[in-house]
Amino acid sequence: MAAATPVVRAESVDFSPPPFNLPRRAALFLDLDGTLAPIMPRPDDVGPDARRARVIARLRERFEDRVAVVSGRSLPDLDHILDGGVSTIAAIHGLVRRTAGGGVVELQPDAGLEDARRILGELADCERGLLFEDKRLSVALHYRNAPTCAEAVVEAAERLSRSTGLVLQLGDMVAELRTPGADKGSAVATFLMETPFEGAIPIFVGDDLTDEDGFGAARRLGGFGVLVGKPRPTLARFGLDGPGEVLDWLERLTETRESVA
Repeated sequence: MAAATPVVRAESVDFSPPPFNLPRRAALFLDLDGTLAPIMPRPDDVGPDARRARVIARLRERFEDRVAVVSGRSLPDLDHILDGGVSTIAAIHGLVRRTAGGGVVELQPDAGLEDARRILGELADCERGLLFEDKRLSVALHYRNAPTCAEAVVEAAERLSRSTGLVLQLGDMVAELRTPGADKGSAVATFLMETPFEGAIPIFVGDDLTDEDGFGAARRLGGFGVLVGKPRPTLARFGLDGPGEVLDWLERLTETRESVA
């Protein structure tokens, strides 16, 4: 089975909040769902938000455009939710990247998605609470509104991963099968080789297992991760309780003098 869930360990079960004085050359890599926006019953329930847009605009100015959103959502979905306020985006867990200059790099969909699309779609048709999502480069089955189906959904996704070679990405009440070849960590590493991120210190903020690759990349490249939500085994160094605390922290960053480091 091609699994994307990394092996992680907890350095502490009592995470302190991240600092406000960030290095002068810091770069922010931000997840969306569960981080910049609360988890909602359906993905379509998340939309533009005036405060979030205002904070992101100020962050882009404060960090000289070294701000990127790194999410499992599709690029059009992210542009809608962020109200076009972020130029640099990694979508579908890094399978699609848009650079600060506007260029889009996108992998080709894996042939195995055809079987996964059919089988997961049929499962969704059989259970009213299941929600099937097709992102072209990946397919996902959400079971937040049908929690009793969790075991069946995960088992079906595991079988499909073994038979097709697709990467199984388990998230918050969702099983996703995606094209191999990139993840959130590789997206961060690639951005750091491009303008305006070269030489920056990466700070990755995310909430679930899909973000561990981002935490790991930030750590390897001299920065750190911030886990949003309840403490758990993770590669992140700091923690925040939820999206409200994330926005509070980001807002403070725009008002605090930078470190000389």
